[in-house]
Amino acid sequence: MPTVHTTACPLDCPDACLLQVTTEEGRVTRLDGASTEITGGFLCRKVKSFDRHLYSDQRLATPARRVGPKGEGRFEPISWDEALDLIVREFSQRVEVHGGETILPLSYGGSNGLLSQDTADARLFGRLGASRLLRTVCAAPSGRAASGLYGKMPGVGYQDFAAARWIALWGVNPSASGIHLVPWIRQAQKSGARLVVIDPRRTPLASQADVHLAPRPGTDLVLALAVIRWLFTTDRADLEFLGTHSSGWQELRARAEPWTVARAASVTGLPVEALEQFASDYADASPALIRCGWGVERNRNGGSAIAAILALPAVAGKFGVRGGGYTMSNSGAWRFAPTVAVGAPPPPTRAINMNQTGRALLEATPPITALFVYNANPLMTLPQQSAVRFGLEREDLFTVVFDQVMTDTAAYADVVLPATTFLEHRDLARGYGNTVLHRIEPVVEPVGEARSNVDVFGDLVRRFGLAVPGEATSAEDLEALVLRSADGERDLGERLDREIEVQPATGERPVLFVDSFPRTADRKVHLVPDDLDREAQSQGARLYEYRPAPTEDQRYPLALISPALRRTVSSTFGQLYPEAVALEIHPDDAAARSLVDGSPVRVFNDLGEVRCDVQLSERVRPGVVVLPKGLWSHNTANGSTSNALCSDHLTDLGGGATFNDARVEVEPV
Repeated sequence: MPTVHTTACPLDCPDACLLQVTTEEGRVTRLDGASTEITGGFLCRKVKSFDRHLYSDQRLATPARRVGPKGEGRFEPISWDEALDLIVREFSQRVEVHGGETILPLSYGGSNGLLSQDTADARLFGRLGASRLLRTVCAAPSGRAASGLYGKMPGVGYQDFAAARWIALWGVNPSASGIHLVPWIRQAQKSGARLVVIDPRRTPLASQADVHLAPRPGTDLVLALAVIRWLFTTDRADLEFLGTHSSGWQELRARAEPWTVARAASVTGLPVEALEQFASDYADASPALIRCGWGVERNRNGGSAIAAILALPAVAGKFGVRGGGYTMSNSGAWRFAPTVAVGAPPPPTRAINMNQTGRALLEATPPITALFVYNANPLMTLPQQSAVRFGLEREDLFTVVFDQVMTDTAAYADVVLPATTFLEHRDLARGYGNTVLHRIEPVVEPVGEARSNVDVFGDLVRRFGLAVPGEATSAEDLEALVLRSADGERDLGERLDREIEVQPATGERPVLFVDSFPRTADRKVHLVPDDLDREAQSQGARLYEYRPAPTEDQRYPLALISPALRRTVSSTFGQLYPEAVALEIHPDDAAARSLVDGSPVRVFNDLGEVRCDVQLSERVRPGVVVLPKGLWSHNTANGSTSNALCSDHLTDLGGGATFNDARVEVEPV
C-alpha cells in the first residue's frame, strides 16, 4: 500500500517547500507539494521529478578507489572502513609534512540543510587545522551590501507582493529559481500592479511585464545611481525619512551626482526616455517594491550595484506600507550561530576564496595536497575552469569527493564516497525567501551504502582521534544544538514537534520600518558604510564608483552571461540531462558572424573555449550571448562550460565571482 510522508526540500532555493512524498515497497514513487499558503500545493519540475535523481544510473552506491588516470572516472568498489582508513592515512601523512593548512575542504550549496554543512564537517576540519574556505561563489557581495546598509533586515514576504502596486524584478528570474513567488506577482498584476523587469534578456516574466529594461551586463550600478540622482534633483527624495532613519544620505547623493540620466543611458544602452519614465513611475507608485536578485552582483561592481538598488526605497521613501520597500534574501529572519557544533573557535588558519580554487590548487604555499569536496561540483561551477581542472589533475593531490552521483569533479577523485539525499537522512530546511523552518525526516532507506554528512564526518572525527567525550554526535543532538543557537527564538525544537512549519519570531509578513527595522547598531540605514567603502577601495574604487567592464580588448566584443536553468539547482541534477546546450545569440550578432541557427561554433577568449551550437534568439539584447550555468561536460562538444571563459577576478565587496564580466568572441567551426 502507498504511504504518504510529509517532509521538506532543503535545496538551494528561496522557497523551502513542504513536500508530500509517496512511497511503495520502500521506494519513492511520487512527490507533490503540500498545500500551504506560500507554495500552493505545486512543485518545481526539479523536485517533482526528484525520484529520477534518487534512482539515477549515476547514483553512487558504494565507496570506491580510483584505478585509472585522473579524469577518466574509473574506480573499484571498496568498503567504508577501507575508504575512511585510507583518507585518514593519506591526510595524516600530508599534514605531518605540510601542516593542517595543506587540507582544503570545498563545499557550497549542494545541500542547504542546516545539519549537512557547518556541523560535524566544521568540527573535523577545524580540529585538523585545515585551510578555511570562503564560500563566495554566490551571494557574498549581496550579503555584504545588505549587512552594511540594513544589517540583513528581512524584506517583504511573498504574500505581500500582492499588495504592491509597482514591482521591479531586478536581476532575478523567479520562473527558474523560486517559482512560488510567481503566483503572488501575477495576483498583484491582476489587481492593477505594474511589473518592471530589469534583465539583459527577456525572461518569461519580462514577456508578461509592462516594461522590460535590458541594460548592458554590469551596468546596474549606473542605472540605480541615475535613479537616485533623479529623485534628489526632482525633489522626489524623501528627506524626512532620510533624516530620521538613515545616515550617509548626503554622501550617497554626492556620489550619485555625476550620473545624469543621459550619461547613464549611454553606459547602460537604454533610451533616456525609458530611464526617466522608470524613475518617475517608481517615485509615483505606492506601495512600490523592488525584488533584487543575485544576477546583479556577478560583475566587478556587484556589491556597489546591490547597495545602490537597496538604497532606492530609502531615498524614495517606499517603506512603512505593506508591500513597500525591497526584498532580496530573507535569510536574516533566522540567525543561527555558525559552526555551533565545533565546540571551540576554529584555529585562525589561512582563508582560500573558492572563486580562486584553481589558482590555490596550483600556486598556494604551503601547497594544498589534500582536497575534500562535498555538497559541491567545483569543476562545473567555479571560475577559470581550466585552472581548476589542472589542479585536480595533479598526481600529488589526494582528492576525496563525497557526493550522491558521479559528477565531473568526482571523475578526478582518488576516493569517492556515496552520500544520502534529503529523502534519506534527517536535516533542517530554512527558507530565505519564504521564511519557514522545517524538520526533515528520512522517508526511505539510503540507496546502496550511502551515508549522511553527519555520520561520515562524525566517523572521521573519531578515526582521526579528535573526538571530545560527551559532545553531540547524532543528527538529533546536533539539531538540538543548532536550534538552541537561534538568536531571538525560543523553544524551536518543541515548536517543530508540534507544527508542520515554523515561522521566525519576527513573523512572515513584516511591514518594513513598522514591524521590522534595520539590524544595525542604531537601527538606521547606513547608506555609505565606512567598512564597505574601505573594502571597495581595497579593490580599486570607492563604494558606488563605477568601473567599466574590460572592453579595451576589441578581440572580444560580446558580453557572456550565464543565468540559471529551470531544470537544475546550480549543477545539481545535471546528470539527468545529457543533451547538448546551445549558445543564445541575437540575430544581428549572428549575421555579423555569418552564423545561422544551429551552427557549430567556438566561443572563446584568452582563458579558454567552449564548442557548441548556436541558437538565434531575440530574447537577448545585441552584444550579449547566453550560455547557462549548471552545465556538465556532456552538454558541450568539448566538455568545457561557460566557467572556462570567466576569470577569477573578484567583486568590489565580499570577494564574489565576476562571471558576467566575461567577454568573448564567437566564430564558426
